[in-house]
Amino acid sequence: MKKVLTVIIVILAVVLGIFIIGPFYVIDEGQQAVVVQMGRITDVITDAGLHLKVPFIDEVVKYPKRIMAWDGEAKSMPTREKQYIWVDVTARWKISDPKKFYESISTIDAAYQKLAEIIDSEVRTVVAGNYLRESVRNSDIILENANTPDSLGLGDSLEAAQISNLIPASPAAHEKIQKGRRKMAEEILDRSRRMVPEYGIELIDVVSRQIRYTDELTQSVYARMIKERNQIAQAFRSDGEGKKAEWLGKMDNERRSIESASYEQSETIRGVADAAAARIYAEAYNSDPDFYNFWRGVESYKATLPQFDKTLSTDMDYFRYLYSPRGR
Repeated sequence: MKKVLTVIIVILAVVLGIFIIGPFYVIDEGQQAVVVQMGRITDVITDAGLHLKVPFIDEVVKYPKRIMAWDGEAKSMPTREKQYIWVDVTARWKISDPKKFYESISTIDAAYQKLAEIIDSEVRTVVAGNYLRESVRNSDIILENANTPDSLGLGDSLEAAQISNLIPASPAAHEKIQKGRRKMAEEILDRSRRMVPEYGIELIDVVSRQIRYTDELTQSVYARMIKERNQIAQAFRSDGEGKKAEWLGKMDNERRSIESASYEQSETIRGVADAAAARIYAEAYNSDPDFYNFWRGVESYKATLPQFDKTLSTDMDYFRYLYSPRGR
């Protein structure tokens, strides 16, 4: 009797231990799992709910089912023309095949490391195979607006358009892109996608979060911007000097025109006055020629006699009016 009771107690203890350890496990929404038995995958669970396992033998390894983000570190990379830029990318990914994922990587941390290796390598390869302009530009719209009044902050007047034509086009105006930043990101994604399926990973996208110049390249860009601004300023100065010369020319022409018209008018008035004076003289002479001659002689004496230091003789026809008003 005691032996039977002991056996029953042992059995109950074993059953109770099994239930305490738990033959059941729960897969939450947004989770998936693989059931591993002695190092071998026996089942893959993708549905949420309550599931049964063999205690002490089965191990349930759970993985996220949701889309996760991978954030890379900014790294200095050379472009095709050996210009170094800082590139910082981010990606979204998820576990598409839990079985492959467990067999090849096993842990989420290892997956992040593997993604870093793959994506960083592909980013470096793509950046090194393209020119700097491909990494920093998405389209050629900058070329369409190059040296336009709006892009230079000159407004939309006719003079502004003329000034913009004076500004030399920058070297960048001749550098059209072949791919652009967005297509480069798509190329990085395509190249990376070919590497990750063997790890049970699906790569959703790869995005360039930040691309910036190195300190040396930044100084070069600033120098080019300063040069372009100086060219714009010089264009303003040249246009101003041209306007100044134009207005000075117009002013000189107007001055000459006014002086010419004034001279013509003054000569006309002088001619009319001379004609009137001649007419008056003629009328006065015709009215009394003797008196006219006498008056002209006296006026001449007033002008000439004060200039003589001495007069040795007045016995000449010029002094005839000194002896008689009639000149006799």
